[in-house]
Amino acid sequence: MHIAIAGNIGCGKTTLTKMLAKRYGWTPQFESVENNPYLADYYADMARWSFNLQIYFLNKRFRDVVEISKSQNYIIQDRTIFEDACIFAPNLHNKGLMSDRDFENYCELFDLMMSLVRLPDLMIYIRSSISNLVSQIQKRGRSYEQSIQIDYLQGLNDLYEDWIASYKGPLLVVDGDTCKFGDDAKAFQTITDRIDSNLYGLFPLGN
Repeated sequence: MHIAIAGNIGCGKTTLTKMLAKRYGWTPQFESVENNPYLADYYADMARWSFNLQIYFLNKRFRDVVEISKSQNYIIQDRTIFEDACIFAPNLHNKGLMSDRDFENYCELFDLMMSLVRLPDLMIYIRSSISNLVSQIQKRGRSYEQSIQIDYLQGLNDLYEDWIASYKGPLLVVDGDTCKFGDDAKAFQTITDRIDSNLYGLFPLGN
């Protein structure tokens, strides 16, 4: 079983991944941040390092998806391969931070990988406003994230909404502005109740 959590930078994906892994006994799979050899350089010079970073993520997450497909465990994944290709790479290209040549090369590689990848059994999308994202990013205090621009986050948010609107698999949407699952046990339970209904119930609740 593959459960994935999607959402913009600072929306709470890692927090929710840890909480759900503990609640259900699922195996968590986290996004590689601390050991990423490109991330700090990327935030210092996005145009120079965008293609390198996106290829790194694409390679890492494709390996993750292959491992998940072979596993007999329940896996909960912090960020997905779909977000790299449907949100982050297009955002960089739209803003002129990735060349047409690099973007076309990236998309061709992603399309080839997608012929071998299936959708998660459940996608959980954490929707969040820009103000909430900025607050969360500042709170966690990663030095390389402090240079992120508002228009960059907004571009990502717009692409996330477009992607979710056309997403075809099982989907649960969480309002990250009002559902403070990290601090409120009742808020967290509303999420687990909906997960139980989607994965195990006779009548899934949908979004």
